[in-house]
Amino acid sequence: MAEAFRFRIREHGPAGSPVHEPFTPADPKPGWVRLSLKAMALNRLDLWTTEGIPGFPLPLPLTPGCDGAGVVEAVGEGTALPPGVELGGSAMIAPGLSCSVCPACLRGDDMLCPAYGILGHVCDGTAATHVLVPAANLLPIPGNWSFEQAAAFPLVFLTAWEMLVHKCQLRPGETVLVWGGGSGVGSAAIQLVRALGGSAIAVVGSEAKAMQCWDLGAEHVLVRGDLKSLAGKVRELTGKRGVDVVFEHTGAATWTTSMAACSRGGRIVTCGATTGPETPFNLQALFAKQIQIRGSYMGRREHLWTLLSLIQRNPTNPPFRPVLDQVFALEDYPGAQRHLAAGQGFGKVVCRI
Repeated sequence: MAEAFRFRIREHGPAGSPVHEPFTPADPKPGWVRLSLKAMALNRLDLWTTEGIPGFPLPLPLTPGCDGAGVVEAVGEGTALPPGVELGGSAMIAPGLSCSVCPACLRGDDMLCPAYGILGHVCDGTAATHVLVPAANLLPIPGNWSFEQAAAFPLVFLTAWEMLVHKCQLRPGETVLVWGGGSGVGSAAIQLVRALGGSAIAVVGSEAKAMQCWDLGAEHVLVRGDLKSLAGKVRELTGKRGVDVVFEHTGAATWTTSMAACSRGGRIVTCGATTGPETPFNLQALFAKQIQIRGSYMGRREHLWTLLSLIQRNPTNPPFRPVLDQVFALEDYPGAQRHLAAGQGFGKVVCRI
C-alpha cells in the first residue's frame, strides 16, 4: 500500500500554507466508515479554514477539505450503509455533519442542527489519502462519472439547490441574477436555474469566462465592470423590472448593486461574503421595494438524493453536471489552494489522489 499522507493546518496562514505529513489512517467507530479517497475538490471554505476566521476558533491542527470521493475501505462495527453504497464500492461525501437526534435533524433540517459543522472545518477533511465520515454522509456515484466529477458535486450543488428551491421557491419563468457565474457555486446555480425553468443572468469577471456561462445555459452574461452601470444593464434586460431572485455569495462589493437590481417583491438569497461581511444597508429601499432577504448555509442532506434522482433519470444527458476547472495531484494541494485564491479559473478545482 502506498504511504498515507494528508495536508495539515498547524497554524493559520495564507493560501497554500498547509503542510504535508504522513499519517496512519484510523479505524472507523460504529456508524462511521473509512474512505480511500481518489479525488477531493476545493471550496472557498478551504481558504477560509486555512487563513482563519476572526471570532471562530478552529480545532487546530486540522486537515482541510470538505468534498471528496473514493472507495469504502472499512466500516465500523454494526454500521449500515446507504442504498447503492457497499464495502469496496465507490461513494462520494455529503460534507455536512449533524447530531441526527435534535428536533432540527429529526424534521430533516440537519443544516439547522446546533451541532452542525462541515467536514474539513470542524474535523479532519479530505485533503488526505483517507478520511473518516459518518456512513449516513455517503452517496452512490452516478455510473458514468469519474471520481473527480463526484468530488466536485456535493457542496456547491447542495448549496445552490437550497438557495434556489428551498429558500426562494424559484418558479418557472423567473429571472435570477447569478453573481460569480464562473465559481463552483455560480456554475451550479446557472445550470439549476435552467433546469427549473428560470432564466439566469450571469455576472463574470472577464470575457474569457462569458462563453462558458453561455454553454451552461445562461440567458445573458455580463462582464462585471462598473457596478452602477451593471445594475442598469440588468434592469434593461428585464424591461426595467429587475430580477426576481438575486443569487448572492460575494458580499460587500456587490450588495448595493444586488438591492438595485432586485425587483419589487423580489428575493435576495446569500450564502457567502467573499469580498467581506460588512455592507451598507438601505432600509428604505428594503421596505419600499418589499425585498425579501434570506440567508442560506449548506442545505438538507436529503436534497443531494433529490439531485441524484434527477441525474439518474437521464444519465447520458443529465440536466446539470459539475464543472471542472483544473485537476492537480494531491501532492500539490498547496498549489491548488493558490490557484483557487487567484480567482482566474472556471468551475471547481480538484485534486486527484
